[in-house]
Amino acid sequence: MKHLVVLTGAGVSAESGIRTFRDSNGLWENHRVEDVASPEGFARNPALVLDFYNQRRAQAREVAPNAAHLSLAGFEEEPGWRTSIITQNVDDLHERAGSTEVIHLHGMLSKMRSVKNDALVYDCPGDINLGDLAPDGGQLRPHIVWFGELVPLIEQAAEVAGTADALLVVGTSLQVYPAAGLLHYAPVGCPVYVIDPHQPEAGRRGIRYVVEPASTGVPKVLRELAIG
Repeated sequence: MKHLVVLTGAGVSAESGIRTFRDSNGLWENHRVEDVASPEGFARNPALVLDFYNQRRAQAREVAPNAAHLSLAGFEEEPGWRTSIITQNVDDLHERAGSTEVIHLHGMLSKMRSVKNDALVYDCPGDINLGDLAPDGGQLRPHIVWFGELVPLIEQAAEVAGTADALLVVGTSLQVYPAAGLLHYAPVGCPVYVIDPHQPEAGRRGIRYVVEPASTGVPKVLRELAIG
Protein backbone atom coordinates (compact mmCIF):
# COMPACT_ATOMS: atom_id res chain seq x y z
CA MET A 1 0.00 0.00 0.00
CA LYS A 2 1.28 3.45 -0.91
CA HIS A 3 1.49 6.14 1.74
CA LEU A 4 0.39 9.73 1.10
CA VAL A 5 1.77 12.14 3.71
CA VAL A 6 0.28 15.62 3.78
CA LEU A 7 1.77 18.61 5.60
CA THR A 8 -0.80 21.38 6.03
CA GLY A 9 -0.53 24.93 7.29
CA ALA A 10 -2.59 28.06 7.84
CA GLY A 11 -3.45 28.49 4.16
CA VAL A 12 -5.78 25.47 4.29
CA SER A 13 -7.80 26.85 7.20
CA ALA A 14 -7.80 30.37 5.76
CA GLU A 15 -10.14 29.26 2.97
CA SER A 16 -12.64 28.21 5.64
CA GLY A 17 -12.51 31.68 7.18
CA ILE A 18 -9.90 31.21 9.90
CA ARG A 19 -7.39 34.03 9.94
CA THR A 20 -3.81 33.04 9.20
CA PHE A 21 -1.42 33.00 12.12
CA ARG A 22 -0.07 36.50 11.81
CA ASP A 23 -0.67 39.47 9.54
CA SER A 24 2.02 41.21 7.51
CA ASN A 25 2.50 43.68 10.35
CA GLY A 26 3.49 40.82 12.66
CA LEU A 27 0.32 41.02 14.73
CA TRP A 28 -2.10 38.19 15.40
CA GLU A 29 -5.65 39.51 15.73
CA ASN A 30 -4.20 42.88 16.79
CA HIS A 31 -1.97 41.36 19.46
CA ARG A 32 1.79 40.98 19.51
CA VAL A 33 2.48 37.29 18.96
CA GLU A 34 4.82 37.15 21.96
CA ASP A 35 2.00 38.44 24.18
CA VAL A 36 -0.46 35.68 23.29
CA ALA A 37 1.67 32.79 22.06
CA SER A 38 4.56 32.44 24.50
CA PRO A 39 5.00 31.14 28.06
CA GLU A 40 6.27 34.59 29.04
CA GLY A 41 3.10 36.24 27.73
CA PHE A 42 0.96 33.78 29.67
CA ALA A 43 2.95 34.44 32.84
CA ARG A 44 2.53 38.22 32.42
CA ASN A 45 -1.18 38.26 31.65
CA PRO A 46 -2.87 34.83 31.81
CA ALA A 47 -6.38 36.32 31.62
CA LEU A 48 -5.58 38.03 28.31
CA VAL A 49 -4.12 34.84 26.84
CA LEU A 50 -7.04 32.68 27.98
CA ASP A 51 -9.54 35.15 26.53
CA PHE A 52 -7.58 35.30 23.26
CA TYR A 53 -7.82 31.53 22.79
CA ASN A 54 -11.44 31.48 23.92
CA GLN A 55 -12.15 33.78 20.99
CA ARG A 56 -10.10 31.66 18.58
CA ARG A 57 -11.94 28.54 19.78
CA ALA A 58 -15.34 30.18 19.26
CA GLN A 59 -14.29 31.33 15.78
CA ALA A 60 -13.15 27.83 14.82
CA ARG A 61 -16.55 26.39 15.80
CA GLU A 62 -18.29 28.76 13.38
CA VAL A 63 -16.47 27.64 10.23
CA ALA A 64 -16.69 24.45 8.20
CA PRO A 65 -14.18 22.25 6.35
CA ASN A 66 -13.53 23.33 2.77
CA ALA A 67 -12.90 21.33 -0.40
CA ALA A 68 -9.25 20.72 0.55
CA HIS A 69 -10.15 19.17 3.90
CA LEU A 70 -12.96 17.13 2.36
CA SER A 71 -10.92 15.80 -0.55
CA LEU A 72 -8.09 14.71 1.77
CA ALA A 73 -10.59 12.88 3.97
CA GLY A 74 -12.17 11.30 0.92
CA PHE A 75 -8.81 10.05 -0.31
CA GLU A 76 -8.76 7.64 2.64
CA GLU A 77 -11.22 5.58 0.57
CA GLU A 78 -8.84 5.44 -2.42
CA PRO A 79 -7.80 1.82 -3.01
CA GLY A 80 -4.11 1.15 -2.46
CA TRP A 81 -3.42 4.34 -0.49
CA ARG A 82 -3.04 5.22 3.17
CA THR A 83 -3.29 8.90 4.10
CA SER A 84 -1.52 10.61 7.01
CA ILE A 85 -1.89 14.31 7.75
CA ILE A 86 0.66 16.35 9.69
CA THR A 87 -0.77 19.77 10.41
CA GLN A 88 0.55 22.97 11.90
CA ASN A 89 -3.06 24.11 12.39
CA VAL A 90 -4.71 24.09 15.80
CA ASP A 91 -8.30 23.76 14.53
CA ASP A 92 -10.08 20.43 14.08
CA LEU A 93 -11.25 20.95 10.49
CA HIS A 94 -9.37 17.89 9.21
CA GLU A 95 -11.13 15.69 11.75
CA ARG A 96 -14.50 17.29 11.09
CA ALA A 97 -14.02 16.57 7.39
CA GLY A 98 -13.49 12.90 8.22
CA SER A 99 -9.70 12.43 8.29
CA THR A 100 -8.74 9.75 10.80
CA GLU A 101 -4.94 9.94 10.97
CA VAL A 102 -3.95 13.50 11.93
CA ILE A 103 -0.88 14.68 13.85
CA HIS A 104 -1.28 18.18 15.34
CA LEU A 105 2.25 19.57 15.72
CA HIS A 106 1.16 22.75 17.47
CA GLY A 107 -1.67 21.39 19.62
CA MET A 108 -5.43 21.87 19.35
CA LEU A 109 -7.87 24.56 20.35
CA SER A 110 -10.34 21.87 21.38
CA LYS A 111 -7.97 20.56 24.06
CA MET A 112 -6.65 21.98 27.32
CA ARG A 113 -4.03 20.91 29.81
CA SER A 114 -2.67 21.56 33.28
CA VAL A 115 0.20 24.02 33.70
CA LYS A 116 1.70 21.48 36.11
CA ASN A 117 1.78 18.52 33.74
CA ASP A 118 1.92 18.64 29.95
CA ALA A 119 0.67 15.04 29.82
CA LEU A 120 -2.65 15.88 31.50
CA VAL A 121 -4.71 16.83 28.43
CA TYR A 122 -8.49 17.18 28.43
CA ASP A 123 -11.25 18.00 25.98
CA CYS A 124 -12.12 21.70 26.03
CA PRO A 125 -15.79 22.14 25.07
CA GLY A 126 -16.03 25.81 26.04
CA ASP A 127 -14.04 28.66 27.53
CA ILE A 128 -11.09 28.43 29.90
CA ASN A 129 -11.11 31.07 32.63
CA LEU A 130 -8.61 32.16 35.22
CA GLY A 131 -9.14 29.93 38.23
CA ASP A 132 -10.31 26.90 36.22
CA LEU A 133 -8.19 24.08 37.60
CA ALA A 134 -7.19 20.64 36.37
CA PRO A 135 -7.64 17.67 38.74
CA ASP A 136 -4.01 18.07 39.83
CA GLY A 137 -4.75 21.61 41.01
CA GLY A 138 -2.92 23.35 38.18
CA GLN A 139 -4.44 26.20 36.20
CA LEU A 140 -5.85 24.99 32.90
CA ARG A 141 -4.29 26.45 29.74
CA PRO A 142 -4.83 25.91 26.02
CA HIS A 143 -3.21 22.77 24.63
CA ILE A 144 -1.18 24.89 22.21
CA VAL A 145 2.55 24.76 21.53
CA TRP A 146 3.76 28.32 22.08
CA PHE A 147 6.99 29.92 20.86
CA GLY A 148 9.86 28.68 22.96
CA GLU A 149 8.14 25.39 23.83
CA LEU A 150 9.14 21.98 22.54
CA VAL A 151 7.13 20.39 19.74
CA PRO A 152 6.49 16.99 21.33
CA LEU A 153 5.13 15.25 18.23
CA ILE A 154 7.89 16.32 15.83
CA GLU A 155 9.74 12.98 16.08
CA GLN A 156 6.55 11.03 15.36
CA ALA A 157 5.88 13.33 12.40
CA ALA A 158 9.41 12.80 11.09
CA GLU A 159 8.93 9.03 11.23
CA VAL A 160 5.69 9.34 9.26
CA ALA A 161 7.30 11.62 6.67
CA GLY A 162 10.07 9.07 6.25
CA THR A 163 7.60 6.47 5.00
CA ALA A 164 5.98 8.66 2.32
CA ASP A 165 5.47 7.48 -1.23
CA ALA A 166 4.15 10.97 -2.07
CA LEU A 167 4.41 14.14 0.00
CA LEU A 168 1.87 16.93 -0.33
CA VAL A 169 2.61 20.34 1.23
CA VAL A 170 -0.46 22.59 1.41
CA GLY A 171 -0.93 26.15 2.63
CA THR A 172 2.37 26.59 4.42
CA SER A 173 5.32 28.79 3.56
CA LEU A 174 7.78 26.19 4.89
CA GLN A 175 9.32 28.93 7.04
CA VAL A 176 8.27 27.66 10.48
CA TYR A 177 10.70 25.21 12.04
CA PRO A 178 10.88 22.47 13.10
CA ALA A 179 7.85 21.67 10.91
CA ALA A 180 9.57 22.93 7.73
CA GLY A 181 12.37 20.42 8.28
CA LEU A 182 9.98 17.52 7.72
CA LEU A 183 10.49 17.95 3.99
CA HIS A 184 14.00 16.57 4.40
CA TYR A 185 12.72 13.31 5.89
CA ALA A 186 10.90 12.29 2.72
CA PRO A 187 12.60 9.32 1.05
CA VAL A 188 14.88 9.93 -1.91
CA GLY A 189 12.81 9.95 -5.08
CA CYS A 190 9.53 10.62 -3.27
CA PRO A 191 7.48 13.06 -5.38
CA VAL A 192 6.80 16.30 -3.53
CA TYR A 193 3.93 18.63 -4.41
CA VAL A 194 3.65 22.13 -2.95
CA ILE A 195 0.20 23.67 -3.30
CA ASP A 196 0.10 27.39 -2.61
CA PRO A 197 -1.37 30.36 -4.50
CA HIS A 198 1.94 32.21 -4.14
CA GLN A 199 4.76 30.99 -6.34
CA PRO A 200 8.03 31.10 -4.35
CA GLU A 201 10.76 33.35 -5.71
CA ALA A 202 13.27 30.53 -5.57
CA GLY A 203 11.72 27.11 -5.95
CA ARG A 204 13.47 23.99 -4.71
CA ARG A 205 14.68 21.43 -7.19
CA GLY A 206 12.63 18.28 -7.45
CA ILE A 207 9.44 19.89 -6.20
CA ARG A 208 6.32 20.39 -8.29
CA TYR A 209 4.63 23.69 -7.47
CA VAL A 210 0.88 23.92 -7.95
CA VAL A 211 0.13 27.65 -7.80
CA GLU A 212 -3.49 27.44 -6.72
CA PRO A 213 -5.53 27.75 -3.54
CA ALA A 214 -5.80 24.58 -1.49
CA SER A 215 -9.49 24.11 -2.33
CA THR A 216 -8.71 23.58 -6.03
CA GLY A 217 -5.08 22.43 -5.96
CA VAL A 218 -5.55 19.56 -3.51
CA PRO A 219 -8.38 17.81 -5.42
CA LYS A 220 -6.37 18.20 -8.64
CA VAL A 221 -3.24 16.54 -7.25
CA LEU A 222 -5.24 13.78 -5.54
CA ARG A 223 -6.93 12.95 -8.86
CA GLU A 224 -3.48 12.62 -10.45
CA LEU A 225 -2.27 10.35 -7.67
CA ALA A 226 -5.37 8.18 -7.95
CA ILE A 227 -4.94 7.81 -11.72
CA GLY A 228 -1.18 7.38 -11.57
